[in-house]
Amino acid sequence: MPIKLGIIGGGVMGEALLSRLLAQQLYQPDEVLVSELLEQRRDGLAQQYGIRVTANNQAAAAASEVLLLAIKPQVFEAVAAELAMGRGDNGHSLGTLPMVISILAGVPLERLENAFPSQPVIRAMPNTPATVGAGITALAAGKWVSPDQMEQAKTIFRAVGEVVEIPEHLMDAVTGLSGSGPAYVAILIEALADGGVAAGLPRAIALQLAKSTVLGTAQLLQETQMHPAQLKDRVTSPGGTTIAAIAKLEKAGFRSALIEAVLGSYQRSRELGS
Repeated sequence: MPIKLGIIGGGVMGEALLSRLLAQQLYQPDEVLVSELLEQRRDGLAQQYGIRVTANNQAAAAASEVLLLAIKPQVFEAVAAELAMGRGDNGHSLGTLPMVISILAGVPLERLENAFPSQPVIRAMPNTPATVGAGITALAAGKWVSPDQMEQAKTIFRAVGEVVEIPEHLMDAVTGLSGSGPAYVAILIEALADGGVAAGLPRAIALQLAKSTVLGTAQLLQETQMHPAQLKDRVTSPGGTTIAAIAKLEKAGFRSALIEAVLGSYQRSRELGS
């Protein structure tokens, strides 16, 4: 069968997308070709998912309808140069060049479109929870992308969670919030568990309580569309335990520390992309 999806890079995020797309039957295994340099990784992907694999990046780009770049940003220029060398002999006419979707952090659309001239290019920023189908991905379309192609990209990333469409100039802000955000939440959960241990709870129970509290709160806010401040007010009774705790958080600068974390990541993302 013809290749409908080519993936360059068989790492964690590439495999996360692959596994969900196959599970939801958006692609059949024999419609997918993954290019991966590590032989052990290639063999593992082929055995687990029944897909075609190669060590040749040009082969993955040659006949696919969609090309997903899931490599490290540091090797982008080398991979792009390799693909450019084979572009004249890949069997595509100008009108059938594959749509390129990049999940490379810090690589702007301008660089992507220079590497793939006249091709539809979409920049995507998924986050780590995508590996369990609970992520959120921001998409920014290049100038050659049609509405139908954007919908196709949204369908691909809905396989691993929610999707939002944004102008590219906001992508660094997305990196600061949802891209780096899982690390902030992990620290929050760890700190909550440490607090429970300090108060006398066994470590395992403290961690279970912390994880379930964060997960349940997020689910409640998502399903009710309640504003976070409204939920906070509902939990906070006059002179009670929660308002005493919130006073400690405000004194410690908890809220401003999270804001500064997002801004710090945003600023670093801008530096990496310049």
